[in-house]
Amino acid sequence: MTDARTLGDRQLSKCPVSHDDGTWNVWGNEEARVVAENADVFSSRVSQHLNVPNGMDGDEHRRFRAVIDRYLSDEVILPLYDMFEKHAQEAYGSLPENFDANDFGRLVAVGCQLDWLGWDSSYENELTGWIASNQHATRSGDRSRTKAVADHFTEIIHRIIADHEGHNGDDPTCKLMRETVEDGDGIRRLTMPEIVSILRNWTAGDLGSITYSIGIIAHFLATNPSVSHQLAAYDRADNTRALDLALDEILRIDDPFLANRRITTRDVTVAGVEIPEGKRVLLNWTTANRDPRAFGNPDAYNPEGNASRNLVYGAGPHVCPGRTLSTLELRAGLVALLRGGELALTSTPVREEYPVGGYHSVPVRKTGVRS
Repeated sequence: MTDARTLGDRQLSKCPVSHDDGTWNVWGNEEARVVAENADVFSSRVSQHLNVPNGMDGDEHRRFRAVIDRYLSDEVILPLYDMFEKHAQEAYGSLPENFDANDFGRLVAVGCQLDWLGWDSSYENELTGWIASNQHATRSGDRSRTKAVADHFTEIIHRIIADHEGHNGDDPTCKLMRETVEDGDGIRRLTMPEIVSILRNWTAGDLGSITYSIGIIAHFLATNPSVSHQLAAYDRADNTRALDLALDEILRIDDPFLANRRITTRDVTVAGVEIPEGKRVLLNWTTANRDPRAFGNPDAYNPEGNASRNLVYGAGPHVCPGRTLSTLELRAGLVALLRGGELALTSTPVREEYPVGGYHSVPVRKTGVRS
């Protein structure tokens, strides 16, 4: 087996679009952007299960995306940063001198989500354990295991909703249970399956992505001390824009969110490759973010120069609505690592193998000293 990043680099070196076992893989940066921005031809309605709003198209997607955007706007999310930073600092302080950066990532991911959504802290251990179970199931490729883990998460969501029933709170979970959506010429309340789907999308994928992202960030800091020093200086100067650009670039170099699915609504040609109607298309974000045609040397760190072609958060109508939320969670984790002093690898990190991205483990040591 091969890790997803190496596999993608190899495939892209052969062609930007390939066909394998009934699926058309889009590897190139420009090609991925074309597919993502052409939602009429490349539909997101790829699953028989309700997926709000990721699995919707057209006006249906627009109506439900409007609901999501009310909760994830900068105006709503930016004031949460101090809470996220406090949690990340406390989580980092609780770790021993030697630790796995992914363990820190799990603590940040779960703590920030609990803080944001108004979920009781009693769920922390269960959700932290769920992240590990989900990673093991995905790694196995066993669909029965992945289904069991998904069903467990749905059961957690139902319990959390039950906790909030009858409350008139201002946290996102309580508000979502009173939320409405456009429907024809009027509006209606969200159904329970729609509420469950939204909460799943807000948490299930993000918990794993934030975990792996922080592992990648820690590895980058430990192996790029000059950039680490530069970022520490940005933190001291409160230059949050530079920190956020750095986060985007670190994750462009090593994007743990591998791919999204689409299905064609008509015959179409991409990069000279004909894709018939009704066929599965896989947008390989990790590889598209390492396309030498877009970035030159894909491993070269260039936050400003590469920003316009960075697809870490996708593109088109389905671009990630939670970009600001994720960025603040990641910045909180980054700042905690920077303020903790230098990081040093204690042994060779182990990469995950396809179909999982990022690192399986990133063993590091706090030095407590920053020159």
